[in-house]
Amino acid sequence: MTTLSAQISEKGAVMPKMKSKSGAAKRFKVRGSGSIKRGQAFKRHILTKKTTKSKRHLRGSAEVHESNVKSVRAMLPYA
Repeated sequence: MTTLSAQISEKGAVMPKMKSKSGAAKRFKVRGSGSIKRGQAFKRHILTKKTTKSKRHLRGSAEVHESNVKSVRAMLPYA
């Protein structure tokens, strides 16, 4: 009858694992260089009023801005 907080190993008590925010895990990926990539916004709906050029520039992925990297990393502790 062991619980997570009361598990005992040979080294002592074991802390439970930290969890990633599942929503963030689906939206962000960490590249090999350490930068974080994200999908482009504004490409899901209401596309008829957007020009072909603007929709073309929304293709692909982008890098998370440096002002937001700290908060994204906090949501992905093992990434």
